[in-house]
Amino acid sequence: MRVSWWPWRRESRSSEPAAPPPPPRIGLALGGGFARGIAHIGVLRVFERHAIPLHAIAGISAGSMVAAAYAAGVDTGAIERIARGMKFHDVARWTISRMGLAGSERMVPFLQRLLPCTCFEQMRIPLAIVAADLITGVPVVFRGPGDVILPIRASCSYPGLFQPVRSNGYCLVDGYIAREVPSEALTTMGVDRIIAVHLPTPASGVDPQNVFSIVHRCFQVMGRRLDHEWRVHADLVIEPDVAQVAWDGFNDTGALIEMGERAAYEALPEVERWLSRAPAPPHPASHTIADRFD
Repeated sequence: MRVSWWPWRRESRSSEPAAPPPPPRIGLALGGGFARGIAHIGVLRVFERHAIPLHAIAGISAGSMVAAAYAAGVDTGAIERIARGMKFHDVARWTISRMGLAGSERMVPFLQRLLPCTCFEQMRIPLAIVAADLITGVPVVFRGPGDVILPIRASCSYPGLFQPVRSNGYCLVDGYIAREVPSEALTTMGVDRIIAVHLPTPASGVDPQNVFSIVHRCFQVMGRRLDHEWRVHADLVIEPDVAQVAWDGFNDTGALIEMGERAAYEALPEVERWLSRAPAPPHPASHTIADRFD
């Protein structure tokens, strides 16, 4: 039996334009940094303005609060207003305990006010929260289903300051001790490109004057030596220039948001290329903080 193709079929097949590949699915990983985490708001605001689609978002420590709020549908303006009014006593209560100087029970009502939904399965954007198990020393990734508040409390439980959070046999503390940025958590969430937002710390520090400053500096030094463990999973790293802002610099909210915006604008042309769009124009010099806060 002989098989042949009609010429018109061959011409029709060859003349069909190849379908363009679909745009990549983008995941965003927000790292820890205590008050420096406010810079994440600026990064997200730039993505909002330029309609950058996010298909998954992960957070560690301070980044877990911002990630959860954004995934739940809270816009950056509302997150900023909450950040500007936030005080330590909103999320913590000083206490006497062998396990830490403060309890994080107050974080529960705070997060209930911040988040319009408190379950992973209700999030508008798939969410992952990363804490660390103090017993094994490995990251613990929460993706649900179920409650998102306990994982955020755990991810923010800075050792020595906050008491650990116990759940399902884990002794959970700040995810920052296992990973500075949760880029690895996004690798199994169906994304093609991962953007990591890293909040750098000073290369050198002041002479520690108390136990907490000693612990804090130890984590900074450790994080700088282990950053290859999260960078290997990131296609793009955004690093706002926050290194000189104090860990508790909540009074620098405006400056931190601007630092996040500047870093995001620098990265935006690469993200636009991923999406096959014309690269975005540079951040206009006349665009002041006041313009962005109206």
